[in-house]
Amino acid sequence: MSTSIVGDAFVWLNDPLNWRGPQGITALTLEHLGMSVLAVLLAAAVALPVGVWLGQRRGGGAATVALANTSRALPTFALLLLFASTSIGFGNRPTVLAAAIFAVPPMLSSTYAGLRDVDRGVRDAARGMGMSRPRSLALVELPLALPLIAAGVRTATVQVIATVPLAALVGGGGLGPIIITGLATRRFGEVLAGGILVAGLCLLAEGVLALAQRRLTPRAMRTRRPGPLRASTGS
Repeated sequence: MSTSIVGDAFVWLNDPLNWRGPQGITALTLEHLGMSVLAVLLAAAVALPVGVWLGQRRGGGAATVALANTSRALPTFALLLLFASTSIGFGNRPTVLAAAIFAVPPMLSSTYAGLRDVDRGVRDAARGMGMSRPRSLALVELPLALPLIAAGVRTATVQVIATVPLAALVGGGGLGPIIITGLATRRFGEVLAGGILVAGLCLLAEGVLALAQRRLTPRAMRTRRPGPLRASTGS
């Protein structure tokens, strides 16, 4: 990479004018985050309930997860164009929908795996204590599965943040227009600056969600090696 491009990117990022106004970095970053959060919430509304249901049934889940994972083979840009050519129109909406579809597989897979791997003895013990199935799910199974569920949400969120810049290709907002404008005008320092902003946002989200995942993980499970979730036994 040319040192002049790196220098141009540094100059562009340090120009106060690029941070102000409706098309400034601050406003575009907030728009980018808003689109990402909406896409993750839409994906979670579908993937988490289905994953919980499949994980409790312990049957047919593998095929469903495999089918969901095939959506990763769909080019996101193709989905954007497909949505944009319908009544959904151009702008942010097709991007949010395409990113939400892209976010479903990791959430669905991790939720299903987390519930499936809860030891059957834990469920039987909860039932033996008189817990109903919903109460056992809420108080016993979901807390044990929560680390894996959180990992899926974390992965999906970072993927969505990295995908949302494609919104610029269908007239949307976020940080993508910085990159597209730089390419159109051959100001490659601006292109690099846009890439740095997106990468920084991904790293920030990864760090925050990793911390949240650790805080949500029960203390006794934080040092445990990955494997099936089992009940702890008293001496």
